[in-house]
Amino acid sequence: MLGSALLFSVLGLLIKILGPEYRLWDIAVYRLLGGAFVLWAIFGWQQNLFKPAYPKLMLIRGITGTAAFLCLVTAIRSIPFSTAMALFYAFPAFAAILSPLLFGERISFYEVVCLLVALIGVGVLFDLQIEGSRFGLAMGVLAAVLAGLTVALIKKLRDTNGSVIIYFYLCLVGSVVCLGPYLAAPRLPNNLRDWLIVAGILVTSIVAQLLMNHGFKYCKSWEGGLFMTSELIFAALLGIFLLYEKASHRFWIGAALILISAVAFQLQHRDNGTIKPRVS
Repeated sequence: MLGSALLFSVLGLLIKILGPEYRLWDIAVYRLLGGAFVLWAIFGWQQNLFKPAYPKLMLIRGITGTAAFLCLVTAIRSIPFSTAMALFYAFPAFAAILSPLLFGERISFYEVVCLLVALIGVGVLFDLQIEGSRFGLAMGVLAAVLAGLTVALIKKLRDTNGSVIIYFYLCLVGSVVCLGPYLAAPRLPNNLRDWLIVAGILVTSIVAQLLMNHGFKYCKSWEGGLFMTSELIFAALLGIFLLYEKASHRFWIGAALILISAVAFQLQHRDNGTIKPRVS
């Protein structure tokens, strides 16, 4: 999960330096359609990627994941970035609510406290201020709800499906949704630098998503979401060291709260003997 969070932060950095002339639909098609082709080319001969267990649930996961991405981008463009991201990273809380209701996952009071500490850390890190249009705020909350539902579905699907096929279906569904708007005004990279960045977006998104899907084999849906909040810390550190951005005191306090919640959770599970080495 931490490796996935690190790579997702690198993905965000690559999207940032690619430039504003590339639209949402351009980046989505590069990532999703390209991902579908790469996964099929590498893994298609080993397994039938078009015959998953629980295909309807897989389709729903693809729809919710794509919708969460589009809602998040809509929120970012409608309200302050910090507000949109703080709202979105409430998704572990929604996963903690939806997973017990839909799939019977259990969550203890101690785990709820760890989760709340992490969410407070996210709010502090972004200096959360509820401002902007109501539509944008609604899109930010909806993105979090859909992301929480998505990770709950991934956890359930991971019991009977591999990491590759879960991401392959997201790529298929997302490509269907995004291809039409992309073809209305398609844009291809026009120099070597942009081609290399697009290649980096494709590779980091594939590896990050596969690591995340694989991680859900060993942890609860909301627990995985809690660890994924470390993406915020990695992204901020990349901004500090590579883009020479300044780190405020809010960053250090928020990052500390996120790390404390994750460490406290791990220590509690070790004390209970619930984390055991696995042999593949």
